[in-house]
Amino acid sequence: MTKIYEAAALTQASLPSAAWDLTSFLQNAKSQVQLWGGLLLMLLGAAGLVWGGVLLIKKLMANPQSAGQQQGWGTIALLILVGGALGTGGWSLISTVGSGGQQTITDLGGGTVIVQTADQFSGFLSGPSK
Repeated sequence: MTKIYEAAALTQASLPSAAWDLTSFLQNAKSQVQLWGGLLLMLLGAAGLVWGGVLLIKKLMANPQSAGQQQGWGTIALLILVGGALGTGGWSLISTVGSGGQQTITDLGGGTVIVQTADQFSGFLSGPSK
């Protein structure tokens, strides 16, 4: 009987503690949305890749008289490139692109600002003084 109790105590000790606070809830929600969003982006990327392939085959097999009704080569190439990138990258690709944008905004925000007074500005509008 003692061995069963010890095994049960070891099992309970290895379980993670459940935190019921707002911070844990928001952290779990963030990671879940990232997971679902990444999977959705991968699904859309795969669909774009397949549709780009279909349009490519249609364009290559098309009658020259129906050339005005088809997608352009640039659209087909972008569907294949972006679809393949999202299909394999998903959330990590979008996160990397977004972090590059965040770095650019931080760099722009760290620059100096040139301040002109209203007197200098009104003198600029009035033209050269004689």
